[in-house]
This record gives sequence, C-alpha cells and structure tokens, in this order.
Amino acid sequence: MAALVLAGGAGCGIRGTSVPVDAGPAPSRVSCQVSGDPTPVPDSGKEAPADVYLVCSAQIMRVQRAVRYTDGRAEEDRLRRARDLLAELQTPPSRAEDEGGFSSEVPDGLEVAAPREGDPGNALRLSRIPDELPAYALAQLVCTFAGSAAVAGDDSVVLGGPDGDPLKRYPCTEELRARPEAAQTTGVPLD
Repeated sequence: MAALVLAGGAGCGIRGTSVPVDAGPAPSRVSCQVSGDPTPVPDSGKEAPADVYLVCSAQIMRVQRAVRYTDGRAEEDRLRRARDLLAELQTPPSRAEDEGGFSSEVPDGLEVAAPREGDPGNALRLSRIPDELPAYALAQLVCTFAGSAAVAGDDSVVLGGPDGDPLKRYPCTEELRARPEAAQTTGVPLD
C-alpha cells in the first residue's frame, strides 16, 4: 500500500508525448558582448575595421575585426577582401569574444574564388556547395560578405560552389541573423 502511495505521489501530472516540441534554444548565460573596446585598432594604414558575424546564443551577431585595407573597386581587391573576411571567420575568437560567448562554425579549409566565366561579376565561388555547409557557417558567410561594401554591399551575396554549381542570391536579413539554422533555405536561384 505504501508503494502505491509513493508511486502515485511521485508523478508530476504531465504526460509524456512522442511528438517533438520545438521550444527554441535553451536559455543562455553568455552576454554576447565583447568587453573592452569592440573595435580593434589597426596597427597601420594597411588595416581597416571590418564587420564579421560570429555565433552567439543560437544566433549570429556582428563583431569588428581588423583586416587588410582595400578600396574594393577592382575585382582582385574585391576577391582579396572576401578572402580576408573568410580568414577572419576561420580565426578562433579573441579572448574578449570568447568570454562574450562568441564562436565560429566556418570550417577550416573552405576557400573563396572569383566568379567563373559566365557568372555575374558580383558572384563568389566557394570550394564547397554553400547549401552543404553547416547552417550557422553559411549564415556567417552570407551576412559577413553581404555586409561588406567591398564584397557585395547590398545586404545580399551571390554564392555558388565549385564546378557548375548553380548560383544563388542569399540575403542577410534580421530573420537569418536570429535563426541561422534556416540558412540553407534562404538562397534564391539566379535566373
């Protein structure tokens, strides 16, 4: 009898379900802020501040890094800036960024190249098919490239993979920054 009372009293009244429930990401105790001066001071006239997007608390957020200065007008300067931004995304977070809870999902070994013959001049080709990258990595790339006037500058970027992978325009929207896990569904094929 005591066992029945104990078993009945141990229940919480909430029944289990086999239906998955998406309650969003777990609460986070990270600040998602970079302590100290958020803008690195370039050590010479050859560097300039640039925005890159890092992962923090299940979203992507802008932080500033110093990259080589280019005016972004010539195609080679545009590609150099894209490569510099990619390298920043592949660089581990600084101590202040790490303490703020920032990380990067962009894989080492990923490369960016100029458009292929027949591509629009504003396209960038990645060494992997964009939609096959981890969602957070793709969101980081899209928003970092789209936010750079030297690379794209119109809040979107045209990306494709190697060989004949079709190009898609990826917009960096508030929704993408808040829900980067949906990055693979945001690309719109070019006609």
